[in-house]
Amino acid sequence: MSCPPKSDDLVFFVNGRKVIERNADPEVTLLNFLRKNLRLTGTKYACGRGGCGACTVMVSKHDPVSAKIRHFSITACLVPICSLYGAAVTTVEGIGSINTRLHPVQERIARSHGTQCGFCTPGMVMSMYTLLRNHLQPSEEQLMEALGGNLCRCTGYRPILESGRTFCVESTDCQKKRTGKCCSDLGGNDSSSLSRESDICTDLFVEEEFQPLDPTQELIFPPELLRMAKNPEKQTLTFHGERVTWISPGTLKDLLELKAKHPEAPLILGNTSLGPAMKSQGRVHPILLSPARISELSMVFKTSDGLTIGAGCSLAQVKDILAEQVSELPEEKTQTYRALLKHLKSLAGQQIRNMASLGGHVISRHCYSDLNPILVVGNATLNLISEEGTRQIPLNDHFLAGLASADLKPEEILESVYIPHSQKWEFVSAFRQAQCQQNALADVSAGMRVILEEATDTIKELSLSYGGVGEATIGAHKSCQQLIGRPWNEPMLEEACRLLLEEVSLPGWAPGGRVEFKRTLVVSFFFKFYLEVLQELKKLAKVSDSHHYPEISDRFLSALEDFPVTGPRGVQRYQSVDSHQSLQDPVGRPIMHLSGLKHATGEAIFCDDIPMVDRELFMVLVTSTKAHAKIISIDLSEALELPGVVDVITAEDIPGTNGAEDDKLLAVDEVLCVGQIICAVVAETDVQAKRAIEKIQITYKDLEPIIFTIKDAIKHNSFLCPEKKLEQGNIEEAFEKVDQIVEGEVHVGGQEHFYMETQRVIVIPKAEDKELDIYVSTQDPAHVQKTVSSTLNIPINRITCHVKRVGGGFGGKVGRPAVFGAIAAVGAIKTGRPIRLVLDREDDMLITGGRHPLFGKYKVGFMNNGRIKALDIECFINGGCTLDDSEQVTEFLILKLENAYKIHNLRFRGRACMTNLPSNTAFRGFGFPQGTLITESCITAVAAKCGLLPEEIREKNMYKTIDKTIYKQAFSPETLIRCWNECLDKSSFHSRRIQVEEFNKKNYWKKKGIAIIPMKFSVGFAATSYHQAAALVHIYTDGSVLVTHGGNELGQGIHTKMLQVASRELKLPMSYMHICETSTATVPNTIATAASIGSDINGKAVQNACQILLKRLEPIIKKNPGGTWEDWIEAAFEQRISLSATGYFRGYKADMDWEKGEGDPFPYYVYGAACSEVEIDCLTGAHKKIRTDIIMDACCSLNPAIDIGQVEGSFIQGMGLYTTEELKYSPEGVLYSRGPDEYKIPTITDVPEEFNVSLLPSSQTPLTIYSSKGLGESGMFLGSSVFFAITDAVAAACKERDIVEDFIVKSPATPEQVRMACADRFTEMIPRDDPKTFKPWSIPIA
Repeated sequence: MSCPPKSDDLVFFVNGRKVIERNADPEVTLLNFLRKNLRLTGTKYACGRGGCGACTVMVSKHDPVSAKIRHFSITACLVPICSLYGAAVTTVEGIGSINTRLHPVQERIARSHGTQCGFCTPGMVMSMYTLLRNHLQPSEEQLMEALGGNLCRCTGYRPILESGRTFCVESTDCQKKRTGKCCSDLGGNDSSSLSRESDICTDLFVEEEFQPLDPTQELIFPPELLRMAKNPEKQTLTFHGERVTWISPGTLKDLLELKAKHPEAPLILGNTSLGPAMKSQGRVHPILLSPARISELSMVFKTSDGLTIGAGCSLAQVKDILAEQVSELPEEKTQTYRALLKHLKSLAGQQIRNMASLGGHVISRHCYSDLNPILVVGNATLNLISEEGTRQIPLNDHFLAGLASADLKPEEILESVYIPHSQKWEFVSAFRQAQCQQNALADVSAGMRVILEEATDTIKELSLSYGGVGEATIGAHKSCQQLIGRPWNEPMLEEACRLLLEEVSLPGWAPGGRVEFKRTLVVSFFFKFYLEVLQELKKLAKVSDSHHYPEISDRFLSALEDFPVTGPRGVQRYQSVDSHQSLQDPVGRPIMHLSGLKHATGEAIFCDDIPMVDRELFMVLVTSTKAHAKIISIDLSEALELPGVVDVITAEDIPGTNGAEDDKLLAVDEVLCVGQIICAVVAETDVQAKRAIEKIQITYKDLEPIIFTIKDAIKHNSFLCPEKKLEQGNIEEAFEKVDQIVEGEVHVGGQEHFYMETQRVIVIPKAEDKELDIYVSTQDPAHVQKTVSSTLNIPINRITCHVKRVGGGFGGKVGRPAVFGAIAAVGAIKTGRPIRLVLDREDDMLITGGRHPLFGKYKVGFMNNGRIKALDIECFINGGCTLDDSEQVTEFLILKLENAYKIHNLRFRGRACMTNLPSNTAFRGFGFPQGTLITESCITAVAAKCGLLPEEIREKNMYKTIDKTIYKQAFSPETLIRCWNECLDKSSFHSRRIQVEEFNKKNYWKKKGIAIIPMKFSVGFAATSYHQAAALVHIYTDGSVLVTHGGNELGQGIHTKMLQVASRELKLPMSYMHICETSTATVPNTIATAASIGSDINGKAVQNACQILLKRLEPIIKKNPGGTWEDWIEAAFEQRISLSATGYFRGYKADMDWEKGEGDPFPYYVYGAACSEVEIDCLTGAHKKIRTDIIMDACCSLNPAIDIGQVEGSFIQGMGLYTTEELKYSPEGVLYSRGPDEYKIPTITDVPEEFNVSLLPSSQTPLTIYSSKGLGESGMFLGSSVFFAITDAVAAACKERDIVEDFIVKSPATPEQVRMACADRFTEMIPRDDPKTFKPWSIPIA
């Protein structure tokens, strides 16, 4: 093999230390370099596409234009190391450490309880740190902006923002400024029990204890880099990789020469467009040209008629430049700049805006571009340059469509973009609608501009441009031409809409789907523009009074306002500990997560942070591309010949059992879904393994039937297990005696777990006795151990599974890790070498399945006063291709369907459908969030039919006295009723209901909705054997205590709670105690950490072990009551008393007889209620969450900070399920939504503006450890209060528009669903396609 030409040295700094990379590979990203070369594992890999912020670091560079140091946050997964010449990189390890000094950002996020699983925390810390390097006292708006590109799946964001707020200038938003009453006193009447209780706390941390921020302690910009920047080398730098050469010229002249020599080579700056494309499409450019060192491309020129911005300026810099212009120039000149600024605030996240360049954005010509439509209508000009000289071309549709006549020549580059000032009587607006408010690609974006004849309303010039409705940005030239000369009035609006729908046409099969929604937005946006211009004309008319313009009704004015981005505020209430409780006893106190500080410094070790083991190999999985097919042949020959490839693992290599008969680990002969694992490549590096999988040739033969949807499964009678059924009373008879009957349907989409840490496992074979050490990210190490044992056909006692911590699980790491562990173990045994398997986000989402989509039908019979007499529900869940947990999910769904309501005549039936999709699995709430949506939808339907409010129907039908459930389990609803009444009171529900109605009367295009939802959530597994737990507690001779138990730390704080239990029982401070890890070698035969009872049952086991030890120590303590703990332990050792004890808890009794339809399946219930208020925009479908109040029955919380965190996190995750999280499948069964770009979990801007959580005080349950309750899952369903608030707002719009309700409920309530439900003249005028005439882009599977 020929040796590649010699590269230049790449010089940059990391955390103040100089890095000289002599063989820099352009394909290596900063993230890989940090983690693998420098072993700085605090920076995490979570998505690989810049969409989640887990890999955020700070880059500092000397800016040649301003001659200042620029600090900016970036996502390391997209940054090629070659782009960092002369830069200083700061990672989370560089700003502080537990062993040296914590940075205030790290300390505050941990002590404010802003970390749960901790996987996203280093990214959050670095986003905040970078903000503080630029703004010592940032505003709240800047804080929200800085965190907008960081995702968290655990906390619900509120505590993260709370920690950041401690650095902010004091906000003017606190109510105290206006009302004299602080926000923490808000809500409710003083008569409520929460307000009456003097022992209610609202502080989870003490701000006064935080160390102050001292800017003098920060790392300085390396003087060597400053010298390099001030005397820049003009020579061209070249870095040769295996496949790609990176050339970074030092002068513009050299760049133009190189571009002429390599016309096909792209220019690369931020890598935010090329990077993801290279990753997802496997595109490789042999030569990349980097213009990063060319200062001419970052120049900004201001003239009297416009602004010229260098193509190399980042979007963040463009935003600052435009903001400056807007503040300096008169309003009439900055119309285009304001429109661009509006979109720059919501375009991607802060890190991407810091990286992406203006030139890159323009040249990429993405069809969904936010800025290009505005630049088109603003008559922007592109200044091009080549060796031949300069020329200008208009930035217009022809350029954006890539027409050769209007494009750059191959040797040209874009030097700058000229944006002219606007003028008087010129109006420019920008519009966009995406799945959520921030950090989401637009479904449709638009730029609109009109010039009117002076002092009239006659159209002189009109320009409309749309993104998202075609393969490129599209202009509506014909429509605009036909409207010139027309007055700006209602007839013109009608005509414009008609013309636009003809010209901006979108076929029914268009990529991205949502076709009717997009067509509606085309005209809805124009209507908004029409109103905006009228409003501006009205202002001008006040000044000139020369012309009468059409009036806008006051009820239409709200259509002009966009929803503001506001940071959530709120109060967290909990019962303080008894005043007689020892200060040393931590139970009931808001103790910080044990690993909180380590999360914040990046020192917490996750599975893939474990250093590489000697001779370690990397494994990558090969998955099916067909939904149902016979495997004809697998050709591995080409893959095996590639350098670094060691082997390919197939089903034939499995020495034991290959999974179950109908659920194979590795496919044999047949595949049942796209994403089914067929084989696995093992190679020396991950890059080599990934290249090899592309060379494996698999031949298939399609099989019939292919089933994706629940509808098709019912048609083909394709089910995974028998029907589950519960019945009480006489339903047929009851239906005959009621006043009214309503029938309806409910469709609930699936949900992806989106744990921040993808599935990962390391298997290390030992030298003797076939022993294996397995380090795995799982909720159930014993299941991994058993599966590996049966797969390898070796005894369980040779396999040890270790779980230090898990970066989020939510049910997705109960069953699945066993599959990955077993396949990796086969590879380790076959090769005799350690194996590391880390799933990419795309593969994780494709392979692992998620929450079961549901289709439910209901028939409800009721009296005219709203009393429900009979309810018949039949539901079907989409189980995917194998059984997995689908039978249990069906059972739990049926058991929990009644929720909080006592209905005498019930029939619940459930089936799990078998389809050719990846098998769906356990997910937080386990069927309850889907099923109970049907029950609550029935309530809403009954309310609509009776002309009553939904809350009245809920209250009327709720359990009132001690009673039995449908499965004959007795319970008292007293706490449920307390939660309901408390929530009504604390949320001031009734007065706000009146305010909502008043608002809706006054506003036609915006509507508010409010809903309150009760909850009875059953905790635990419906089997006694699953409630057992064990613990092992050692006391060492120095008095220190090591606690081990069967629970796994997933972010829910179980280890923290276990040490709180041990501390109370041994009467010792927590500082004496330590938990190392969960291991199958110390506590065997454990149960999955799931079903909300991990802390309950393991707490009982730890308690038992501690009590045994204390009993052994009793005689010694009695003999020497004044001695210290250390004295007693020394004496016990001398007296040969065992200082190690196994604790055991036999479990709560739980059983269910499905034949009889009765049992006591659950040990106890968690009760709660949530009230949410929203505002929707009827023209776009967007919504704003105004306020949420949650009351949760935690009994006596072990740790209120952790428990409130669980409630908030699960609520936000549930809110995501019901509003933004939408899985899209192709008609061939391929999952489209395979990363944060396509799948939108809630971001920091989705949290309700006011978010209050109260743990109900003074409630008891003798069953559990210290009367506490497990709160891991229950908050999930309360997220539906947002869904029903949106439903309430839509119902208000429909009532006003005389639209008949159809009782078909679809979740999630995406902007598309909301917009199309608020039918109006714009939805009426769009063309509709006959579904039989085209193949849709995506199919609904629920």
